Amino acid sequence: MEEKLQEGRYDFQLTEEQEQRAARLHEENINIDLLFQGPLSPKAIPQAVAQRLKELCEPYRDEPMVYSHMPAKLLVKMMAAGELPQYKEEWYRSGITAGNRELHLNDMETILDSMGQVQLQFDTAADWLVKARKAEDIRAAKQSGRKAGIVTAQETDGLGRNLGLLETLHQFGLRVLQLTYNNQNLVGSGCAEAANGGLSNYGVRFVERLNQLGIVVDTGHCGKQTTLDACRVSSAPVIASHTGVERLYPHMRCKSDEEILAVAGTGGVVGIFAMPWFVHGDPANTTLDHVLDHIDYVVRLAGVDYVGIGTDWPMSDVEWSLIYFKEHIAPRLGFAKGDGPSTETVKGLETYGRFGNFTRGLVARGYSDTDIAKIMGGNWLRVFEQVWG
Repeated sequence: MEEKLQEGRYDFQLTEEQEQRAARLHEENINIDLLFQGPLSPKAIPQAVAQRLKELCEPYRDEPMVYSHMPAKLLVKMMAAGELPQYKEEWYRSGITAGNRELHLNDMETILDSMGQVQLQFDTAADWLVKARKAEDIRAAKQSGRKAGIVTAQETDGLGRNLGLLETLHQFGLRVLQLTYNNQNLVGSGCAEAANGGLSNYGVRFVERLNQLGIVVDTGHCGKQTTLDACRVSSAPVIASHTGVERLYPHMRCKSDEEILAVAGTGGVVGIFAMPWFVHGDPANTTLDHVLDHIDYVVRLAGVDYVGIGTDWPMSDVEWSLIYFKEHIAPRLGFAKGDGPSTETVKGLETYGRFGNFTRGLVARGYSDTDIAKIMGGNWLRVFEQVWG
């Protein structure tokens, strides 16, 4: 493991003894990224593959949503065909025990399509990637040297008012569901919604049904009142899978102190993201230290038991597609012009293979072995054990 951390080390000015400690902890701990866009990323995808994808996608350029989403789908198909060994190599290089595999619930077509895409990953990599339905599945994966995929989703639009579909998705393996994605929907108001309306009456029933099924309530992209309402209504821990601290950087995607404390009050976890545009004012010069500042803040405010990691970056995509996404797709999703995913990365997390820098950074900041284990994955695992069983 120490050799893996040598490559791409962010300069935390650790002593050799600290480096050895970090390597040991990263190897021993159950490390979880609850917004794991990878394992591939622009810098981990061979240039020849990126060019091939561009040629395959070019005929769909006049269909923005299709054109934008196609590279990620094609990468999965290439992995399934055995053409992308980097998929497994980069996941193992990262040391991440478990990361989410995301469903898209925009409408019925995307629900069915993404279920196929997600299942293909599990079926193709069945010898090393398992679907986590219980917390024990993650522990077992760690013990056997395999990886665990957590099925999640970030939007609920495609469900309409059909709560029965939640049971079907749970049977498929859905275990974490975000209530809103930036904008208003039937459940509640997203973080980009000026009205800040909170949960609807239907949204209250929606949260109660998630509790009954054992699906974690996620408020990552939710508006302030929706987050507070979810924490009030839910009988199980509520999380924010990927967010930041509003007091450190006042972006709509970040949470106020009140929200952070509300999530912690349910026994939930606030996952800190590594998005260059959302944690610091200069995306081109955002570093892992800036990300760790957000972790430190939550620890001081709410306690070390209530913070985790949900990087949300780097995305499993190619550079030309990310540029197109920022220019043509992000504004449709409620992001301000020029905001949202593009080509910048956090210095220290240019690829997922450098995820060990999180452990190194926590060592540099003086956290104990026990607290590092909690932040790197133990807190998420505690929530999963409470909600999933």
